[in-house]
Amino acid sequence: MKHVISAVVAVVCILVGGITGHFVKTGLSAAASTSAHEKPEKAGGSHGAADSHGSEKKDSHGGKKESSGHGGGDHGGDSATGDVVYFKFTREFVVPIMHDSKVTSLVILNINLEADSSISQKLFSMEPKVRDNIMTTLIELSNDDQTFENMTNVESYETIRAMVLLNLQKVMPSGIRNVLIVDIAQQDL
Repeated sequence: MKHVISAVVAVVCILVGGITGHFVKTGLSAAASTSAHEKPEKAGGSHGAADSHGSEKKDSHGGKKESSGHGGGDHGGDSATGDVVYFKFTREFVVPIMHDSKVTSLVILNINLEADSSISQKLFSMEPKVRDNIMTTLIELSNDDQTFENMTNVESYETIRAMVLLNLQKVMPSGIRNVLIVDIAQQDL
């Protein structure tokens, strides 16, 4: 019973920390966005992913849009085929690591998807199915007793990205370009 209470307390602390981190990060990016609107533009137009008013373009999920090539903005408009969106999930992925039928640690991953702008609405509407696919892949990787054992190993990191992308392409055959692991942390129990 003592171990169960310890595990529950650890999970609650991790979730509270993750939620707090999300709000802090969101608050900081909102403050940065506000200060960007207050700064005057330099002469000669804007570069990168900004419109003619100097504000960043965002998809319906809050992710930044970029266009491939020389940037968007004041240089001839946007082309629908080259736009990229970064799909941000509403919460992190928490993966239990088991040894001898006991949870020994939790790995928390903040994953974003780089995708074509043409599928951003589809990603938003299919988020539960996409999350389930990613979580299934992460659970599968946690059971191989190698991938999450040494998270500082670049090969483990790339294995996670490659396997998640490969399995996501079964759900959405086209449009997802890359899997981005923004944050990763491990909490031993």
